[in-house]
Amino acid sequence: MLKKRNPVEDILNQYGVMILDGALATELERHGFNLNDPLWSARVLLENPEVIYRVHADYFHAGADCAITASYQATVDGLAARGLGEEAALDLIKETVHLAKRARDDFWQEDMHGVRPKPLVAASIGPYGAFLADGSEYTGDYGISDEELTEFHFKRMKALIDAGANILAFETIPSLQEAKVLATLLQQFPEIYALLSFSLKDGMTISDGTLLGECANVFAENDQIAAIGINCAATTFVGEAIKVLKTYSDKPIVVYPNSGEIYDPKTKTWHGSESCESFDVLAEEWYKAGARIIGGCCRTEPRHIEEITKRLRQS
Repeated sequence: MLKKRNPVEDILNQYGVMILDGALATELERHGFNLNDPLWSARVLLENPEVIYRVHADYFHAGADCAITASYQATVDGLAARGLGEEAALDLIKETVHLAKRARDDFWQEDMHGVRPKPLVAASIGPYGAFLADGSEYTGDYGISDEELTEFHFKRMKALIDAGANILAFETIPSLQEAKVLATLLQQFPEIYALLSFSLKDGMTISDGTLLGECANVFAENDQIAAIGINCAATTFVGEAIKVLKTYSDKPIVVYPNSGEIYDPKTKTWHGSESCESFDVLAEEWYKAGARIIGGCCRTEPRHIEEITKRLRQS
């Protein structure tokens, strides 16, 4: 089988930077949905999927070159707890890709050819801890085996690929163990590439205490990992993390941190305020430091992506 072209590499070679979207949950809350639920944004997937389509469309119009699907917390196990059988759960997981693809294709009809890359759809694969909804996605302290993690992730990964995602997004990964399991699973789909981004304890350490440099080094020669980086982290950690990643890997660096506020997983609340610097100013600093795939995570909005687009497209 001929290996497909790396879609991230194609965009970076032609445009120099790839701009991700921002938070999905923030926008769903702005549309009036309460996401204080074990399914998080996947609850809206069950109740009102067209709103997810609209949020994807808003980010494309803001300048995003890539939409990350609403599958972060949509898992077979989690949906089973809501009474869905396995087939119905897998169909709903596939729908997250279909919604993003439809939003992308409708947007692309507006003849943006040549001005910017045709946006990608990245299928989100969140960590096991996101399904647990107990804060362990920020520690990686699951206490389960590689085999259990493999069983948990495989069916969702296959469903997302079967639905036609351009690329996978292994995101907010808190442990090296889970990252290795995901990379091993990816080998079963040799034509598919993935972004790999870790959650952080600080600028040099991922959430389970492993050095970020060690993580980057482990995947440095993995051809299917199209980019490596961090997400769902404080903006104050990003600069140092980029330096570490550049030292240990030649892969494109992906960063999409939170707006600057701090999340308390115990109370499931946010504290503090946005970074004192504009998000687009920070994004330009990250680009100059070496990041090439840049967007926003929790608490970021289409306005942040629009600001990043305007600034980085001129770089």
